[in-house]
Amino acid sequence: FIGRARTVPLRNTGAAISPFNAFLILQGLETLPLRMERHCDNALAVANWLNKHDAVEWVSFAGLPDSPYFELAQKYTNGRPSALLTFGVKGGFEAGVKFYDALQLFKRLVNIGDAKSLAAHPASTTHRQLTDDELALAGITPDTIRLCIGIEHIDDILADLEQALAVSQA
Repeated sequence: FIGRARTVPLRNTGAAISPFNAFLILQGLETLPLRMERHCDNALAVANWLNKHDAVEWVSFAGLPDSPYFELAQKYTNGRPSALLTFGVKGGFEAGVKFYDALQLFKRLVNIGDAKSLAAHPASTTHRQLTDDELALAGITPDTIRLCIGIEHIDDILADLEQALAVSQA
């Protein structure tokens, strides 16, 4: 019975992936540890760089020693917490919009886990319909920029952030 319950719907619905799709999934799984290592190393470098930048108000990243999640990140991730970080650009909402619009390497997307670096300015994109009070309740300030750091060369990532921060302060 169980064999029939499994094979009949599979045959009737075609719920099997193609060999090429199976190959791509396998390739992705086999290289995941290497990609995540690069994601996390790049994210730590970006967080440290942003933490020292004059155009940045604050940085939230579990890999920084001043993060309330630092000890947990060290315990559970061996010092490589994630590729996600947020920061506040000096100048509030308008500076955030300028920064976001000036990005060239970063893709303006809200999904995470891509090999490419991604950015979002929640106050002007995903959460733009909320009032200032609602944004605050959601933990979003007008200057918040969310980044998912990709596997590009760190020099390229930092160069894009530098030029976008310069535009945001002009």
